[in-house]
Amino acid sequence: QVQLVESGGGLVQAGGSLRLSCAAARNIGSINVLGWYRQFPGKQRELVATITNGDSTNYADSVKGRFTISRDNAENTVYLQMNSLKPEDTAVYYCRATIGMRVYWGQGTQVSVST
Repeated sequence: QVQLVESGGGLVQAGGSLRLSCAAARNIGSINVLGWYRQFPGKQRELVATITNGDSTNYADSVKGRFTISRDNAENTVYLQMNSLKPEDTAVYYCRATIGMRVYWGQGTQVSVST
């Protein structure tokens, strides 16, 4: 079992920045993949970014060059630095952990970007 708690969401103007944090209630060094996903109203969750325990990263095309995912194993936390935010980034952002065949989700944090 992995408990994940997101924080850092909020309201920001277009062009601004936010940093999301996802704190895990266990050592994340053994977690194969940590990721951020987002969900727009009425849509399925979509990949934003992932990072492996070997620090390989992957990004959705829509966020490349603007968002950066990182992990701090000592703090058991994964981050999503979001720069140059756009109104179309408005969504609920979820943290996800993959351990073997099991997937765990956080409760989500709202990010709203105004024009």
